[in-house]
Amino acid sequence: MASMQQPAAELTVPRWTDLLSGHQSRHPRFWIGLGKQESRVLADRLSAIPVEKPIHISGLARSGTTILLQLLSSHPELSSHRYRDFPPVFTPWFWNWFIERAGHGSGDSSERAHGDGIVVTPESPEAIEEVIWMAFFPQQHDPEVPSELSADTSNSEFEEFYRDHIRKLLLIRGGRRYLSKGNYNLTRLPYLLKLFPDASFILPVRDPAWHIASLMRQHDRFCREHRRDVRLQRHMSRSGHFEFGLDRRPINCGNTDVTRKILELWSADHEVEGWALYWKDVYGYVADVLESDAALRRATMVVNYRTLCDRPAHVMRAVLAHCELPSSGVDLIAEAADTVRHPSYYQPSFDEQQLALIADVTGSVASRLYDLSA
Repeated sequence: MASMQQPAAELTVPRWTDLLSGHQSRHPRFWIGLGKQESRVLADRLSAIPVEKPIHISGLARSGTTILLQLLSSHPELSSHRYRDFPPVFTPWFWNWFIERAGHGSGDSSERAHGDGIVVTPESPEAIEEVIWMAFFPQQHDPEVPSELSADTSNSEFEEFYRDHIRKLLLIRGGRRYLSKGNYNLTRLPYLLKLFPDASFILPVRDPAWHIASLMRQHDRFCREHRRDVRLQRHMSRSGHFEFGLDRRPINCGNTDVTRKILELWSADHEVEGWALYWKDVYGYVADVLESDAALRRATMVVNYRTLCDRPAHVMRAVLAHCELPSSGVDLIAEAADTVRHPSYYQPSFDEQQLALIADVTGSVASRLYDLSA
């Protein structure tokens, strides 16, 4: 989605990033304190900024969340995190003040680490807020602990910090509404709706065979990179990305026995079966939540990835309507039509037995979600 692209280079993590993110990971309470101090400095300005109609994009990695984030982030009413916001996520105003005065510029564009043709710069939108969730809910990525946060969840310190954090991003970037991409928010939808009753949720869902093929491809890619440079593994874990690589961790959606089974299958090199069971567990949980909560169902748009690629203008028009986003100087419908395509850089290579296994494990849940999709 950028006009000037540099070729994908060997993945690296600058030493200062590794050191700063390491301190932040080891001392979250210190950084929470800095974030609160920043909020006190900005108190008068933050108090004048309402948090209205935030938009949350969520889905398992490789489901189309990044495409939707990049498109929607072009809307002038929306503000989101950017790559440059990491590591010091807890103090976005201080950090952006420094970046702007240091004259770093927007940076060169290049293909992102996934090798999937998506071009990014330090100014590109990215999933960053998971760092904050990990600081306040430190067991969220422990496979032995259910990660679901419900409407009964209460964490007043987090809720105040999170609202102020959103206000800071709106202050920095000049938008009126917050746009978030958070894969792990799939198990927090009722809690987020409780915090923001006027929120909109976008949940892309992809054909299981294609989705699993993409997940396996990325896992292999990042395992190789992590073995080459351990700093890359640390970087992913510290930024809240456990989807692939040597620190891969499944989301525990409430059934710890199933999560353990997924880990056992992966450990035994039964990758296809493990991913199929994981897909079924995560999206089965999502389907259950949507079918049992009418308010959440109304607030949520399930996007069929195949339909997004086949009819991008149609889907983007529906997304804008669902999110109550007015027309803007940027024609997102035309942009979607021009840029969204089916992936051409790989094809699933499963044999008939593997395809039958995927269909058998995921079929019933996929049907439920397709019935809910736009």
